[in-house]
Amino acid sequence: MNRFFRLSPVLRARKAQEDAAKGAVIQSRAEIRQAEQLVRRRQLDLVGSDAPTEGTARAMVASLVARQSLAGALMSAHRMVSDAEEVERERMAVLADAAKRRRAVEMMAERHAEMVRANDLRVEQANLDEIALTTKARNEARGVAE
Repeated sequence: MNRFFRLSPVLRARKAQEDAAKGAVIQSRAEIRQAEQLVRRRQLDLVGSDAPTEGTARAMVASLVARQSLAGALMSAHRMVSDAEEVERERMAVLADAAKRRRAVEMMAERHAEMVRANDLRVEQANLDEIALTTKARNEARGVAE
């Protein structure tokens, strides 16, 4: 029986794929945190820019336009968060798939190792049986009783 598991390179490749997928998930979580921080900053900017209660008409209009612009930036930041969360879900699915594929090859490796152990035990038992039979035959040939 071949003691070498022929799919060892495949197992290493699957582990590398899973590690890469884990890295991608970690990166996407960092992107989500950054987008959430941007949302908080935009919210603070919007809260800090209260509409003026007095001033010229141009100043009032300019202030309202600036608030609308800040509100648009806040919406954009919220969209960035939802997009980053979607990317994370996709990357989690890739990670789960990579883990399944790695585990499938690991299970084959475990089965192979068990077959090698069982074969080694059979060979060892056959050798012990052979030694016992030859010892018994020698003793009978010499006329020695056990």
